[in-house]
Amino acid sequence: MRILFVEDNPINRLVVKEMLRAGGIEMAEAEDGYAGLKMIEMHDFDVVLMDLRMPNMDGLTAIRHMRARPDDKARLPVVVITADDGLTIEAECLAAGADRVLRKPVNMTALFETIAAVLPTTGEDEVMLG
Repeated sequence: MRILFVEDNPINRLVVKEMLRAGGIEMAEAEDGYAGLKMIEMHDFDVVLMDLRMPNMDGLTAIRHMRARPDDKARLPVVVITADDGLTIEAECLAAGADRVLRKPVNMTALFETIAAVLPTTGEDEVMLG
């Protein structure tokens, strides 16, 4: 399984990378929405983890651009990871095309449960693991 984490804070990227590594999952990184979209264009991923508040291009804008793609990458599962605790933020994320929202600080159990929840399932209702 390959995951892209789009996040401007290098400490947050490192923490999530270590969590994923402990679970045997490879993680690529991008520092903002523009870089994330370029990574999606050039590589294949199973899930995108997306921060909201980033310079250059924020997460909601990046998600909208992803969902507007004319190819299968438009349906790539997106999990927003945010410290934003606004009352409407989850609705805004889902309206932009996100599949799920996780609040920071992220714990390993919630991270893996959320990733499993957005992955396609087999005909036998089992999560397809990479």
